[in-house]
Amino acid sequence: MRIRARRPGAPALVHISVRPSAVGPLTLAVAGRTLVYCGFAPPVAVRRRMARAAPEWCGQILHSAVTTEALEEVGAQLEAYLGGRSREFSLLLDLRLAPLFTREAVTALGGLVPYGRTATYGELAAAMGRPTAARAVGTALAANPLCVILPCHRIVGSTGRLTGYAGGLRAKQYLLDLEGRPLARGVRAAPDARWR
Repeated sequence: MRIRARRPGAPALVHISVRPSAVGPLTLAVAGRTLVYCGFAPPVAVRRRMARAAPEWCGQILHSAVTTEALEEVGAQLEAYLGGRSREFSLLLDLRLAPLFTREAVTALGGLVPYGRTATYGELAAAMGRPTAARAVGTALAANPLCVILPCHRIVGSTGRLTGYAGGLRAKQYLLDLEGRPLARGVRAAPDARWR
């Protein structure tokens, strides 16, 4: 995966679409051919986030059932991943919707927690060179604009217990089970009212 930095110049047209998935409805947003959002927030919340973080896109946002080649590619890769037919993504990514510390945290995920592994918030904080920032890392991961793609679901509590995930704990459990990392024996995910 390639992650793009902010670039000056004319903004790309942004397309937003909601797709069903094995972990619940996912809102996808692409700017041109680049994925800028993949998560559980409704489109209106994604638009607000764009207004704050990328105001240059505000006049360029389309929400419709009309799909683009980029949205189709993201959807196909997500479907393959969530169906267990793929272990990685090959997409252009843009993290401008993430605060700086969140960018740092989600970028560090790839080197620390490959497919089929988990780590704790404290381990991720230490890998980032901030060993006392476990809570801040948890807050940062909650703002991950590219859920599933940048795998914050692989970060668990210090006891191995599932804690916080934008899509809910059952979605996090599904992703970990899919990747072959079920919860440790005797550890249970807390019930999650947001799962439908």
